[in-house]
Amino acid sequence: MCRSIKTLRVAETPASDEDVQAAALQFVRKISGYRAPSKANEQAFNAAVAEISATSRELLESLTANHGRRAQA
Repeated sequence: MCRSIKTLRVAETPASDEDVQAAALQFVRKISGYRAPSKANEQAFNAAVAEISATSRELLESLTANHGRRAQA
């Protein structure tokens, strides 16, 4: 969908707030069809970016990495 959004879940380096914000902005731009919203839509646009950023951060912080681990018997 948004080819310019990169994967932010990398075990070695946590995503920066700037990376999360940029991904949220790209997502809202794609969904809304606006690169930059009009003044009439600016508040809704910015609120969506902020909400998606916060939700994305929560998701990234709640994921567990299981790379290279094996279940103990």
